[in-house]
Amino acid sequence: MACIQFIEGINETVIPDVKLTRSRDGSTGTAIFKFNKPDIIQVKMQAQGDIKGMYLVDDEGTLITTEVNAKFKNGKLEYIECTYIIKNPQEWDRFMRFMEKYANHNNLSFIKAE
Repeated sequence: MACIQFIEGINETVIPDVKLTRSRDGSTGTAIFKFNKPDIIQVKMQAQGDIKGMYLVDDEGTLITTEVNAKFKNGKLEYIECTYIIKNPQEWDRFMRFMEKYANHNNLSFIKAE
C-alpha cells in the first residue's frame, strides 16, 4: 500500500493533482502536488501534531518534502500545494515506483501533457 500523509500516521484521503517536470537529460525533476480542500485540516483539529511536511509512504520507506504551502480564501483552506524535488536518476526511479503504487492503490492513471 502507498499513502500520503501530512502528519505521520494519518493518511490524507483527498487525491492530489500531480504535475511532473523532468530535466532534458532525465537526471532531475520536480513533482508538484495540489490537494484541493484536503481533509487533514479537519483531522488536525482532533489530532496531536502539526503539519511539518508531506510524507510519501510505501513498503520501501518514506519520501519527505518540507515544501508545503497552504492557500486560504475568506479564512478557509482552499488547497495545499507541495513540491518534491528529485535530485538524481535514482531518486526519480524511487519516486516513480511510489507513484505507481499510489496510482494502483487509488485507481489513478497517468496522462502525459502535450
